[in-house]
Amino acid sequence: QVQLVESGGGSVQPGGSLKLSCAVSGDRSYWNCVGWFRQAPGKEREGVANIFTDNGNPYYFESMKGRFTISQDNAKRTFYLDINNLQPDDTARYYCGTAPLYRGNCPKTAAGYQNWGQGTQVTVSS
Repeated sequence: QVQLVESGGGSVQPGGSLKLSCAVSGDRSYWNCVGWFRQAPGKEREGVANIFTDNGNPYYFESMKGRFTISQDNAKRTFYLDINNLQPDDTARYYCGTAPLYRGNCPKTAAGYQNWGQGTQVTVSS
């Protein structure tokens, strides 16, 4: 069993920043990727970034490059997503998930992740 708890969301004005956290506990055996995804009302869950926990190698989805930074504290089993220059389009619920490598890479779709947290809400408005 793997448990994930996201935190750090909130309401911010455009241009603001947030640091989201994902604390992972439980069985460490079957995953070495952590992915951040987001889902806005009425939309599908979309990938933001993922990280290969063995070496910290990050991957950013094309539309997310530049304002998002994924990082990890492996000793604490906590994974972070820094978001800068937040815009109203970033309003969504942000989720983290765990997965094993798939064909040498962290999965690029939500379907590749077996365990999820409850999410943390990010709302950007003036």
